[in-house]
Amino acid sequence: MAAIAQILFIIITATALYLFGKNLLKIRRNILIGKAGFVNDQKARRWKNVFLLALGQKKMFKKPIVAILHLILYVGFIIINIELLEIMADGILGTHRIFETYFEQFGLASLYKFIINSFEILAALVLVACIVFLVRRNILKLKRFMSSDLAGWPRSDANYILIAEIILMSLFLIMNAADTETHFIISASLQPLLSGINSNTLFIIEHTAWWLHIIGIYIFMNYLPYSKHLHIILAFPNTYYAPLTPKGMMHNMPEVQNEVLYAMQPELAPIGAAAPANFGAKDVMDLSSKNLMDAYSCTECGRCTAACPANITGKLLSPRKIMMATRDRLEEVGKNMDLNQKFVSDNKSLLHDYITVEELRACTTCNACVEECPVSISPLDIIMELRRSLVMEESNAPQEWNSMFSNIENNFAPWKFAPDDRDAWTNQA
Repeated sequence: MAAIAQILFIIITATALYLFGKNLLKIRRNILIGKAGFVNDQKARRWKNVFLLALGQKKMFKKPIVAILHLILYVGFIIINIELLEIMADGILGTHRIFETYFEQFGLASLYKFIINSFEILAALVLVACIVFLVRRNILKLKRFMSSDLAGWPRSDANYILIAEIILMSLFLIMNAADTETHFIISASLQPLLSGINSNTLFIIEHTAWWLHIIGIYIFMNYLPYSKHLHIILAFPNTYYAPLTPKGMMHNMPEVQNEVLYAMQPELAPIGAAAPANFGAKDVMDLSSKNLMDAYSCTECGRCTAACPANITGKLLSPRKIMMATRDRLEEVGKNMDLNQKFVSDNKSLLHDYITVEELRACTTCNACVEECPVSISPLDIIMELRRSLVMEESNAPQEWNSMFSNIENNFAPWKFAPDDRDAWTNQA
């Protein structure tokens, strides 16, 4: 019977790891659909950002109570899952608390107990944090969680994850409580509830909780690629590759600069140079790979939208929706490639089909969304690229913008004054 359990465990583990790896490779493929966009300079600053923003969650501490709860949830869940090493070793070898045995052999039994006690305390704190977050979302109904951006699956996704974490932490504590040979700080307080149960039943409860816990972890792991909680993994590389340039700095397009240069000085144009394929971005493959990683890293927390002045004043723009739409389109393109071995035109594009002209025009380029994002996502980069496509590929701009463009071209300023008359207002009484 024990051998059958070991074989079953190995099969389940191998299947879970295979499916998880397969899905991660698909996501990597989808991200690399974009243009080259990962910059790896100033490594010291980048690693500093990883530790402060991704690991330390620095930006979230603008609201300390929520930040502490989230930090408990994140760090607690990650640290508790270190116990998976022991669970996996026990499952493969058919042992029971194999690490405890080795710790005892080296006279470190108290250290093992300290580690598991720490895990249990964190598990209890994670339970509390999850309950608080469920209350905030479903009873208090904070405004940024009630937005139409999250209607349907996105809102349910967040609840499913919180409920799953409550179940997993509860199973961990029940598993320890049913193990009458151990007495850990939190599970020991639960053992009186099991005092009237015979040893055979306790054995069944412990092993059932053990199996449900590990299978639950594997299900959770394979759910991540389909969930906004993929940011648990991608927050780290996304923060590392975040631009280090000032947030207000907008990058010129070399293609535009060259077109203007060659129009003014044709002799500088390379012989046989091909015209640029397009300006800006119309679909996800026109964006950079960093933009696409941003889409997969989005936590859907809504801090960007809550800070957006356009959204606050009732405009259609929601930076969170921009990121969600980009991810949805990227997923659709990925499925297209899986089906056809390459991308086959589906007569859709990110621009127009997923993100509207009205949304793009509402953006003031203030960078509030970029400043607020806890994992260094830039919705503004995507907005700017789509707007460039609108203006330069489709000549789709309001008359007010066209007047400004004309003034800049002719007068070197947005106003309709000749350069020589620009200071004339100073002479008026």
